[in-house]
Amino acid sequence: MKKKILRLSLVLLLSFFVLSFKVPYKIDAYLKKEAIDPPKTKKLPLEKPNLTFGFIKLTDMAPLAIAKFLGYFDEEGLAVNLEAQANWRDILDKVIDNQLDGAQMLAGQPIAAAVGSGRQAQLVTSYSMDLNGNAITVSNDVWSKMVDSIPQEYGRPVHPIPAYALRPALNYYKKGNKPFTFGIVGAYSTHNYQLRYWLAAGGINPGFYNNNSIQGSKGNIGADVLLNITAPPQMPQTLKAGTINGYCVGEPWNQQAVEESIGIPVVTSREIWKNHPEKVFVMTKEFVTKYPNTAIAITKALIKAGKWLDNPENRKEATRILSKSAYVDGAKRVIDNSMLGTFEFEKGDVRSLPDFNVFFRYNATYPFYSDGIWFLTQMRRWGQISESKPAEWYNNKIREVYKPEIWNKAAKLLLDEGFIAKIDIPETDGYKPATTDFIDNMYYDGKKPLEYINGFKIGNKD
Repeated sequence: MKKKILRLSLVLLLSFFVLSFKVPYKIDAYLKKEAIDPPKTKKLPLEKPNLTFGFIKLTDMAPLAIAKFLGYFDEEGLAVNLEAQANWRDILDKVIDNQLDGAQMLAGQPIAAAVGSGRQAQLVTSYSMDLNGNAITVSNDVWSKMVDSIPQEYGRPVHPIPAYALRPALNYYKKGNKPFTFGIVGAYSTHNYQLRYWLAAGGINPGFYNNNSIQGSKGNIGADVLLNITAPPQMPQTLKAGTINGYCVGEPWNQQAVEESIGIPVVTSREIWKNHPEKVFVMTKEFVTKYPNTAIAITKALIKAGKWLDNPENRKEATRILSKSAYVDGAKRVIDNSMLGTFEFEKGDVRSLPDFNVFFRYNATYPFYSDGIWFLTQMRRWGQISESKPAEWYNNKIREVYKPEIWNKAAKLLLDEGFIAKIDIPETDGYKPATTDFIDNMYYDGKKPLEYINGFKIGNKD
């Protein structure tokens, strides 16, 4: 009897091990699924499948990281290498000089290149990478001088905080003959224009550009504050060192200031302009002309990545991927703060901001002409475009840079393949409806740029 029990036990034990390590079962199930539901991607005949793209270590490079990590580039037949770059000027130069096939860029960079402000080149974008995603942060010292002038509700500052709350701090620094300096990431960055917009809406002059003067080239003519260019990853330490008193930047660098207890975000970019465009993916005109199918395939992969990112169930996985050294290379908990639908202002003041980062919703990936024209209006407002231009010039110039026709070709293929729905493709002439979704309630119609420019109290007039 004991021998039978022992023999039965051995049989059961052997069966357990065999079943536990039976890999073929999983493989067979996977192959069966593939046979029933094969991949839907239809690869285009690519003119250039091996590509290198550049990016800056910010969370809004996410579509590139996701398209690479999840294999969306691979599905299109693209072998993509992603290379982090030191700063935005390097990215611009390397794309123009064909050292990079494409790159994440500040939305203003390809536009400035087209109008001859800075380095001239023919650059195009077929894909808008995200909406919102920036904030303005001030040092603890500046915040201590602001906070008493900010209304409170339930023991917390009322948001959005207007720029005129800076006045006590500015007066203090002025009396002490100390410069008051904000960091921006680039002269043609959304951050520069958003910071200027916020300041001017509060009656603070951010200064003007004059390309004929050394001082003016920095945009500080007549300024109440100084704006200096600082690379995004360096901003928290530059703030900590006291070299700058605040900055406007994307994530995770505002949340990093909170993490290190060295600064307080005072306003998010969405509060300055609701659902504003942020970064764009840029290639040269020569590239998209020479390799049209490759440009469409790139755009397809990025649209798929954007849609994946805006599924709330994927955001935690997205922050895990972004935290990798190859991408943003930051602490996951810091990246989580903005990417998971919340944003922390002061330590412990965590607020719900589900639209802080948008990658697909609200037609985020579509390169609207009206978005690009807004940047042109700000370049003219602050003097980067030194001469008055007719309204037709704005509408014609942006069509040299923004290429929704490439986006539409990519989206049509994705619709046919089943990756997106018809509702995901906007019915548009390239212009968004007019809006007043700004911190100062200004009315903006992309088809009427001169009326918009002339409506501001502070700024050039046409």
